Amino acid sequence: MSEPMIELRGVSKSYNGRAVVGDLTLAVPRGALCVLLGPSGCGKSTTLRMINRLVPCDGGTIRIDGEDALRPPVEALRRRIGYVIQSTGLFPHWRVDDNIATVPRLLHWPEPRVRARVHELLEMLRLDPRIYAGKYPHQLSGGEQQRVGVARALAADPELLLMDEPFAAVDPVTRDALQAEIARIHEATGKTIVFVTHDIAEALRLATMIAVMDRGRVVQSGTPLDIVERPASDFVRDFVGVQGLGLKLLAVRRVRDRLQTGEQADGEPIDAGATLAEALAAMVARRVGRLAVAEGDGRVVGAIALGDLVR
Repeated sequence: MSEPMIELRGVSKSYNGRAVVGDLTLAVPRGALCVLLGPSGCGKSTTLRMINRLVPCDGGTIRIDGEDALRPPVEALRRRIGYVIQSTGLFPHWRVDDNIATVPRLLHWPEPRVRARVHELLEMLRLDPRIYAGKYPHQLSGGEQQRVGVARALAADPELLLMDEPFAAVDPVTRDALQAEIARIHEATGKTIVFVTHDIAEALRLATMIAVMDRGRVVQSGTPLDIVERPASDFVRDFVGVQGLGLKLLAVRRVRDRLQTGEQADGEPIDAGATLAEALAAMVARRVGRLAVAEGDGRVVGAIALGDLVR
């Protein structure tokens, strides 16, 4: 088994004698999208900030890619880690292309390479470079600013991306679109991502792994399905919520797990990697009870019916 990308052992942090994080232990596999989930004040953001040394830990060890996070100079560590926050943190008097180019220029990349990377990232985040490269942050919507913030965090191709409630301040429609972008980028790049939220629906949509936190400790970690189906305590059960459990299960199970291989259906196929919740939404929108199912290469492999969703 390969070494975790991030490993925290017995990590603690106190402010004015009050423990914010205490004896926290967590291993995040390489390539995972790990969501730190819990109520406000449980230590999620503090834990994230200790990983990139924005906040010093009082005790315990943090290892990144097998190396003690305290060993390299702090600037060198942070240049290996992309960081996205709720307020974007964009430089207001710099154009979008200069904001994205910040870290590559600090690393002395040749200017043609910088320009190519900015162009690549704007296209990846579905922002037309011809329209957006020369704009200033105040000329962008909240969702566009967040996309630029993500592009800047990815600019130097970091091995690790930290995201601290990045979509909490945008409207629900924009938030939905940004969540879809992060899921797509994670699948395309395979980067290790640690994402902080208190929103269970957001966690279930994005995570390959969830660490539920309470009073500065991880009280359960596992796949989204583990957390929903097998909560380890009353706290986890209450936080995840027993109401709407069926819909939560639809959000974490995949079409490929329920498809009828070799069967056929009319219309545009749904991706086999889509959730059952997405399949239900597509059936309702199209007013059908059956969908064709295709793999990522477009090859139709079967169909899924309304009854399969609740099988």
